[in-house]
Amino acid sequence: MSDHNRLAIVTGASTGIGLELARCCTERGFRLLIAADEPAIADAAAELRAGGAEVEAIEADLATEAGVDKLYTAAEGRPVGALLANAGIGLGRAFLDQDYAKARRVIDTNIVGTTYLIHRIGNDMRRRNAGRILITGSIAGFIPGSFQAVYNGSKSFLNSFSFALREELRDTNVTVTCLMPGATDTEFFRRADMMDTKVGTEEKDDPAEVARTGFEAMMNGEGDVVSGWKNKLQSSLANVTPSETLAEQHRKAAEPRTAKH
Repeated sequence: MSDHNRLAIVTGASTGIGLELARCCTERGFRLLIAADEPAIADAAAELRAGGAEVEAIEADLATEAGVDKLYTAAEGRPVGALLANAGIGLGRAFLDQDYAKARRVIDTNIVGTTYLIHRIGNDMRRRNAGRILITGSIAGFIPGSFQAVYNGSKSFLNSFSFALREELRDTNVTVTCLMPGATDTEFFRRADMMDTKVGTEEKDDPAEVARTGFEAMMNGEGDVVSGWKNKLQSSLANVTPSETLAEQHRKAAEPRTAKH
C-alpha cells in the first residue's frame, strides 16, 4: 500500500502511548495532525517539532461530535494515510459508586467519539481505496472488569469493532489493526483514580515499546497485536477461563484498598 499522502492523525497524543505513536509516525516520514482534549497537546507538538517533524496540534473534546468535527475539519480535506485512534480514558471504583457523568464520558470518549471519527475518515479512505487504521483496544476487553466495569466494557467494544470493520474492508486497500496493550506506564491510572489499587501501583509496560509494537503491526497490515508476552499469556488464558472467574480475578487487581473489608 502506498502512503502517497503521508498524513497521519493521532488522537490522545498529548502523553503516553499516543505521544509515542506520534513519534513512530514522524520516524517514518508522516506529517502529523495530533489531537487531545487538553492544552498539553501543544507541548507534545513542540516536542515533536524539535525533532524535525511537521506537526499540527488540535485541542478538541473527542467525546463529542463537535470535537471530532473540529479535528476532521483541521485535516482540510487532505487524504489521511493513517488514522491512529488512540484517545481513551478510564475510571476506577465500583460502578454504582462512580459519578455517572464520568462513567458516561468514558463511553463517549472511548466508544462514541472513536467510532464517529473512524466513520468519517474511514469513508474517505474507502473512497480512495487506501489507508491504515490503528485502534487502541486493550486486553482489558477480554476480561469483565470489576471495579473498572465501564472501561473494560468499552475496550471489549473496540476490540470487537476492529475485527468486524477489518472484515468488511477485506476486499479494499484499507487495513484495520487493533493494538491491545496491558497495563502501561502512563497517566492512565492516576487519571482514573486507581492509585490505591494493585494494578495502579505495580510495574507496567513501557509506552514506547507498546507504541512501536502497534505501529509496526499497522504498517504491516496485521489484524491485531497484543503487546508483551505476559499480556499475550493473559489474553490467551482469558479465552478459556469462565467470565465469573475472570471478574473475581480482576477485582483483586482493581478494587481500591480503601474499599476492602
